[in-house]
Amino acid sequence: MRSRTERTVLTAIAVVVVAAAAAAWWTSDQWLPHAGPWTEQAWKKVTRPGPETLPPDKRPAAQARAARGGASAPVAPQPRKCVQDGRISYTDQPCPKGSQELPVYGAVTSLPP
Repeated sequence: MRSRTERTVLTAIAVVVVAAAAAAWWTSDQWLPHAGPWTEQAWKKVTRPGPETLPPDKRPAAQARAARGGASAPVAPQPRKCVQDGRISYTDQPCPKGSQELPVYGAVTSLPP
């Protein structure tokens, strides 16, 4: 059996949690547009973990080193995703000055020159 003080504290915590949830729901039209992109990014990171979560021998850098060591054909350059003024471009060259380089997720299909 819980003491009277414990029950009072737990009831107060429950009331605060319910009040916070009601306030968040009531004001969701104000903060949800700002939180939407962040939640999408967090969801992608949780559901599609990056190469740093792979075992060391399965990481892309280890595969590239193994391919360079034993293959006679040159390894294709890694694609880069460059963002500048809200526009996105993909290239195998370094990103131009003033742009931000982001990681490329998923498969990249390229056509021969």
